[in-house]
Amino acid sequence: MKIAIIDYGMGNLASVQKACVSFGAKAEITAHPRGLEGADKIILPGVGAFGEAMHQLERIGLAGAIKNKIREGILFLGICLGMQLLFERSQESRGVKGLGILKGKVARFQDNRIKVPHMGWNTIEIRKSKFENRNVLLKNMRDDSYVYFCHSYYVEPKDKTIVRGTTDYGVKFASLIAKDNIFGIQFHPEKSQMVGLKILENFINL
Repeated sequence: MKIAIIDYGMGNLASVQKACVSFGAKAEITAHPRGLEGADKIILPGVGAFGEAMHQLERIGLAGAIKNKIREGILFLGICLGMQLLFERSQESRGVKGLGILKGKVARFQDNRIKVPHMGWNTIEIRKSKFENRNVLLKNMRDDSYVYFCHSYYVEPKDKTIVRGTTDYGVKFASLIAKDNIFGIQFHPEKSQMVGLKILENFINL
């Protein structure tokens, strides 16, 4: 099995690669569309700003390549900003179009009673689904498991049925999404100890 980990200059790539390799996957970091060829799965980690990330993906030709591979049915996992980039736009970078693979926007935490960014440990509330593929990342996971977050923005999908996990931080936001071959998590699995590693293992075993 080959997993392509996308490098656009903004992501915690080595830790994600190491975790994938530990579960027996061949994980390769790539910054070129050719690196996605032959991949069984694609992971897009992300940190930084929405607009700069989209600029980098467009500049190196990976934006179009990602959309093509998702249309082909390749399993895709977006992590943190990598999940946010799947949507149409973000309040962080007004006027910048996201990948637009999923309908919806990315919003900023507005509650003055909370600290922004949302940084540290918080829980995931699992939303059950009659569609088996919607819950596969959370296989053998306990409800309200703790994972590690570091973000100031969160996704607001138009289709609420794709939300498979939520987290409460002033507002209840989507912390895990799933639609067909597309998966996204707002937290950092590589920093979330055994829970995060289990989620990566579940993705690898799909």
